[in-house]
Amino acid sequence: MASAVTAVLPDGRLHLQEGPIDLVIGLEGTRAAMEEARHRAVRAFDGLLAGLVAELPLLRTPLGADPPPLRGRVARRMLDACWPYRAGIITPMAAVAGAVAEEVLAAIASVPGLGTAHVNNGGDIAVFLAPGETLRIGLVRRLEHALPEGLVRLTAADPVRGIATSGWPGRSFSLGIADAVTVLAAGAAQADAAATVIANAVNAEHPAIRRAPAVSLDPDSDLGDLPVTVEVGALPEDVVAAALEAGEAVAERLVQRGLVVAAMLAIGDEVRVVGDALRGALPLSNSPRQGPKGPWNP
Repeated sequence: MASAVTAVLPDGRLHLQEGPIDLVIGLEGTRAAMEEARHRAVRAFDGLLAGLVAELPLLRTPLGADPPPLRGRVARRMLDACWPYRAGIITPMAAVAGAVAEEVLAAIASVPGLGTAHVNNGGDIAVFLAPGETLRIGLVRRLEHALPEGLVRLTAADPVRGIATSGWPGRSFSLGIADAVTVLAAGAAQADAAATVIANAVNAEHPAIRRAPAVSLDPDSDLGDLPVTVEVGALPEDVVAAALEAGEAVAERLVQRGLVVAAMLAIGDEVRVVGDALRGALPLSNSPRQGPKGPWNP
């Protein structure tokens, strides 16, 4: 296994990378607090990937009636976040990025003098806000680029501490056709799992949509032979509307169950919002169809 990368970026953010885990950690606070938080983050990151690899067979197994006997803290976070969706086809891997971000954030959130912290794992973000602090989060309509088209402002009093974005162009496979589904939730693992579920529900059948078995694209995929989306061409307005309505219905149920705080669903220029926490961020700009890989902190 390749050695981990640890670096402080020119803007002061900490970059930690090993294998598929790629964290960018932003910190605000006293100089001593930020330095201590960097040290704690590095220690928490050490061995994290190896712990997940040791439990991969169980983590890649679809959930059933009984919870699998997972041992590691990150693995348990993944299981807890995905357990509410066990009636569908889901494995704990649906929450891996958010759970990793949460684990590292938990290691640094108690540092005295720390004002804000955000651990970004490829667009799935765990957030810490000390009393009185705020954080601006960018919203996107597409996953290919990194240009925010709307903003939402989180405060320490808000119930949101996790943000995740999913969609068919992302780094993980999707069964649906959403260009981006962004979810705000109490934690990053919960947001990650919910974004996966909602994005899968934004779905339709049309000749312009091309799919392939997940294992044909990645032999190790936890989705097995399920057909995942690999291309979405131009779609009629009614097909787009129906797909977004299907995802919107799922998002509304999750908000009602208290599993998420809010969600934004997008296909091209068409956007739907569920939950009041995101309504103030819209409408998005009228810029061309473009968007980043998830929330953004300016």
